[in-house]
Amino acid sequence: NLLQLKLWNKYRVSNIPSLIFIDASTGKVVCRNGLLVIRDDPEGLEFPWGPKPFSEVVAGPLLRNNGQTLDSSALEGSHVGVYFSAHWCPPCRSLTRVLVESYRKIKEAGQKFEILFVSADRSEDSFKQYFSEMPWVAVPYTDEGRRSRLNRLYGIQGIPTLIVLDSKGDVITRQGRVEVLNDIECREFPWHPKPVLELTDSNAVQLNEGPCLVLFVDSEDDGESEAAKQLIQPIAEKIIAKYKAKEEEA
Repeated sequence: NLLQLKLWNKYRVSNIPSLIFIDASTGKVVCRNGLLVIRDDPEGLEFPWGPKPFSEVVAGPLLRNNGQTLDSSALEGSHVGVYFSAHWCPPCRSLTRVLVESYRKIKEAGQKFEILFVSADRSEDSFKQYFSEMPWVAVPYTDEGRRSRLNRLYGIQGIPTLIVLDSKGDVITRQGRVEVLNDIECREFPWHPKPVLELTDSNAVQLNEGPCLVLFVDSEDDGESEAAKQLIQPIAEKIIAKYKAKEEEA
């Protein structure tokens, strides 16, 4: 059924069951992660479940691994990487090792950057063990409500996920994991999405995120790929600008 397919594509549904709340008057998505919402708020006290600003959802004390606490307001004015991860997940552990180096490089370059660890560990002990390797801040493991609200805010469906926010708390990219692995020297930080990318093993995951155009070229040696990029770059920029004007995801 064509209409069903259009709806699946429009809302980028990749697994089921999936429950998405929409504002009927504007057609805009209010909440992508409806299943988590009704699990966490069975009484509907937070209805209509619209997106809240990051600063509101994160509000409260944060931890450093030396036991020191600080208020979430300390994140204001910095780029923030919201890092959903857990010790039991091998891809998470390998990303954490890379991320520790990236974090140091970005801070040493004088950039205002903080990472916030949102744990999906299965016990407080494994959280503490994992967090001991991290030089950044975390939501306390015991604050399950706040961890869950951050998962809901960004519609997290798998880990590791690194969401990069600008200094106002708006999302720059949901593909922080791909960006960190592709840019070991952090030259492209804060990783604003590019309209055209070269397809690689590590960024192929983005093919699941929505409609993509893949252009195959004959040979890189003859400058074919650069010519192809010049051809589609302005078209891609135009499409992105159109969606930005409508305040929708491209």
